[in-house]
Amino acid sequence: MTVAIMGVALAFSAGAAENAGSPSANDLASRLSAIRQNGASYVRLRMEIKGATTETLQIQIKERLTKDSSEVVYQVLFPKERKGESVLLQKAGNRPASGSVFVPPNTMRPIDDLKAPLLGSDLCYEDVVDNFFGWQQQAIVGSEEVDGVNCQILESKPGKDESSSYGSVRSWIDVRRLVPLRVEKYDGSGKLLRRIDSTRVVADAGHQIPADLVVGKARPNSMTLIDGSRIWHNMEYTTRDFSVEGLKEITTPRRTSE
Repeated sequence: MTVAIMGVALAFSAGAAENAGSPSANDLASRLSAIRQNGASYVRLRMEIKGATTETLQIQIKERLTKDSSEVVYQVLFPKERKGESVLLQKAGNRPASGSVFVPPNTMRPIDDLKAPLLGSDLCYEDVVDNFFGWQQQAIVGSEEVDGVNCQILESKPGKDESSSYGSVRSWIDVRRLVPLRVEKYDGSGKLLRRIDSTRVVADAGHQIPADLVVGKARPNSMTLIDGSRIWHNMEYTTRDFSVEGLKEITTPRRTSE
């Protein structure tokens, strides 16, 4: 949320705000970005993809983040006919993300287009690893209520050395809880490409995180509902977990001692 956060929701999660009255844009973005650093998490989520037909996937996500890198694996657990489908995405510094897709029994292919749908959903591959709160350009561009909560609108733009297919991202931030309630992503011309709404926020390990997300606007007559409230932290991963060979194995990681 990275989502998950879940890849997307995890990307959205943050700690309680300090001096939340009037933070600057850079301070707000920095706080929202900080939770992404030095974390190893495991998520089980339900993804309901609604279009011409409706498909429901049960997915597990392994995520390992540092200040300068992201490694994420999505693996389908259900339905049976899609079990084992897996996606690996890796991003280091300002370089574009790279990754691979595995489809059982033996199809492995590189990800050539980061704007392509993630497992057929209204999210794209780039959404999973992109940390727009870490971009160079941050500005408060207004305020607006979302579901009765007054939010600051934070606009994030990538710097010239930062790689993204998005021209800008606007986030409606509940400053008191320091959590985004809405995120809109635009292309370079200002066209809205994707909207992500948080429909339920829960407390998790001292943080406020979006547990349920609605992703829309990516495709006509389509939306994706995500329930990713089951999140475990301090997981123990190996290099193989985030490798092409590891994509072929559905394993549950262990938690490290706290």
